[in-house]
Amino acid sequence: MTENIDFEEIRPFNDDEVSAVINSLCNEPYFLRILPALFPSTPIDAVVAKLRTVKSIETWQEDFIIPFLNNVIANSTDGLTASGIENLDPEKSYLFITNHRDIVLDSAFLNVKLHEKGFKTTEIGIGDNLLIYDWITDVVKLNKSFIVKRGLPVRQMMEASGTLSAFIRYSITQQHQNIWLAQREGRSKDGNDQTQGSVLKMLNLSGKSQSMVENIKELNVVPVSISYEYDPCDYLKAYQFQQKRDNPEYKKSQKEDLTHMTMGITGKKGRIHFSFGTPISESLDSITDPNKNVQVQAIAEIIDAQIYKNYHMWPGNYVAYDMLEKSDRFRSLYTDDEKKAFLHYINEHVFRLEDPDSDFIYDTILKMYANPVYNYIKAQQP
Repeated sequence: MTENIDFEEIRPFNDDEVSAVINSLCNEPYFLRILPALFPSTPIDAVVAKLRTVKSIETWQEDFIIPFLNNVIANSTDGLTASGIENLDPEKSYLFITNHRDIVLDSAFLNVKLHEKGFKTTEIGIGDNLLIYDWITDVVKLNKSFIVKRGLPVRQMMEASGTLSAFIRYSITQQHQNIWLAQREGRSKDGNDQTQGSVLKMLNLSGKSQSMVENIKELNVVPVSISYEYDPCDYLKAYQFQQKRDNPEYKKSQKEDLTHMTMGITGKKGRIHFSFGTPISESLDSITDPNKNVQVQAIAEIIDAQIYKNYHMWPGNYVAYDMLEKSDRFRSLYTDDEKKAFLHYINEHVFRLEDPDSDFIYDTILKMYANPVYNYIKAQQP
């Protein structure tokens, strides 16, 4: 029973904790250093004074997070749009499962669109590997984030997964919160979005039914497709593939995580579209095989199919596909100028790196942008 599980180590902050946490942040030198970048037009003393008046999570998001994100949208994108949200009910609670491109902004931009349409913002699953400093933990927990523990020994990981599953189910079914969860651990660095079975198995752990299908139904899952015209971290992701190719023991450092977070927020993203799907509950009724592994695969395919079908393709996606396939299949969907601009963008990103295998990086970036097209084509097949 979720009532008997202690969520203290992973839960977001409550309203009655906000004032103390913010006062602590206002005495944290590293946090104070980033405020001018977050709110460049407001004197730092005025920002701190306003921060100290915040008494609730809602006020924190309304007065600081949403304005900051609107500033990010204005300065680093060519517009953020959404579709499909009109088919959802703001009085209901959903588990939004999305493809994962950006460490910070996938869930953040989702919340911007939900907020605009009168929905509750989501509680956000965030890996503890990203919580490099205590003040970062405080900031994300103020923003309704819950902690996903990673890198634990097997027994502890099973316990942590059970607690995480119970928290998500409790939040949705009893607290009537919306939840954001990526379809996989970490970002899809090659653009090939696939729901990991381990995520679904984790969600099932807290269910009361012997049927995995029924346990997933209770969470009211809605797939969401996130489509960035440009991924500002594409060359960094490609370089990771090069490093892993050259050194199989390579592991990304905390410093690299910070670089990716910063570049993701500040870098050029072009246009961004969020396509909200529909609750998958009815589709789950088609799963009749009692084998749990078969059920996991079938549920993953249902989620993936919605994500693939709802991609919003940009010219660069089609250019990348045609170049890799050496075809003109999608030639009518981009102009010469759009192709030239996209290839210039890739070349510029390749040569940001100090020691790239240029052909490998170039080809890897093309695949990142082409893979959504491949998956879209696959989703149209009977």
